[in-house]
Amino acid sequence: MLQDIRATNRVYISGVIDSDFTFSHKVYGEGFYCFVIKVPRLSETYDLLPVTISERLMAGEYMKTGEEIWLRGQLRSYNTYSESRNHLILSIFVKEVGPKCSEDQNENPNSISLNGFICKKPIYRTTPLGREISDILLAVNRAYGKSDYIPLIAWGRNALFAGNLEIGDNIRVEGRMQSRRYQKKFDNGQTVDKTAYEVSVSKIELEGGDFC
Repeated sequence: MLQDIRATNRVYISGVIDSDFTFSHKVYGEGFYCFVIKVPRLSETYDLLPVTISERLMAGEYMKTGEEIWLRGQLRSYNTYSESRNHLILSIFVKEVGPKCSEDQNENPNSISLNGFICKKPIYRTTPLGREISDILLAVNRAYGKSDYIPLIAWGRNALFAGNLEIGDNIRVEGRMQSRRYQKKFDNGQTVDKTAYEVSVSKIELEGGDFC
């Protein structure tokens, strides 16, 4: 049975437009722009997430810095080459967008559902404080034979479950997209502030198998 590509990669985000819109690229004459959306966490902190949107969806008065919006779409990836290595870039690709309203209050402001295949052996480890954690790289099929490669992070029993997965396993996960600030240190001693993006897993299921 053919997979519904739309059902394998679904994102819902609600937050505040936190940057200006910058031109990204054109496809068949259609322009695409990038911006950052600020999304609250339960811990009273927030994530700053990258977004890509078509110029066709930017006509509303609410599409400006400081406005609250909701959006639905997919988490996409692509590679760039710099510093003599490839870098995986993630961005939320918008399919629908609208102004924040009272009806949105009960919906999770940051949710993502993915169905894909393990493409690297998950790395299971424990933190210095004894917390279990697993790093996962998931390949999610897209139309026209393309795939998005999405880094996941799992904790606790989800981490232990993920640590036993193998390359090629088909899994379904639910969670949220998060941003994480860190410092990259170079050989000359200099440090640069960087931001990593990943999906924090809340539920994980092996298709046709176990659920955690």
